[in-house]
Amino acid sequence: MLSKKKKIFIICGFCLLLAVTGILNIVLNNKATSEVNGNVVTSGNFFATYRVDREETRQQEILYLDAIIANASSSAEAKQTAETKKAEIVALMEKELVVEGLIKAKGFEDVVVSSTATAINVIVKSAELQAEEVAQIVEIIQSQTEYSLDNIKIIPVE
Repeated sequence: MLSKKKKIFIICGFCLLLAVTGILNIVLNNKATSEVNGNVVTSGNFFATYRVDREETRQQEILYLDAIIANASSSAEAKQTAETKKAEIVALMEKELVVEGLIKAKGFEDVVVSSTATAINVIVKSAELQAEEVAQIVEIIQSQTEYSLDNIKIIPVE
């Protein structure tokens, strides 16, 4: 049987793994961009790959939390913590989906949103963003979430 502290460390570990996976995905996809014969070749499936990686990581984390919740030997506190964390993950997933859809509705070809409790990152398929486009994205994020301008990062990707 695991103690409460060990369970909390494990949950925190999974959260850290989620963040590391997202960062590694971005870093590795940026390295996948190479220059061939003077033309820049970018990873055409960045957005699809990112979404799959994000979904798989979250599903693994949710399965882990479900295991804690379903385990008869888990303490009430550990179960409550797991249920709270699971609800937070689901809420973040819903926010990301809504924001992605609204940004695409503004005419952007593709977009991926990644959020935490304190910050949101928006990766837009675009060589470069104009000030009006950034303002549109910020307006969508602020109307749908509680993030302040300081906690919003918008990244254009070809």
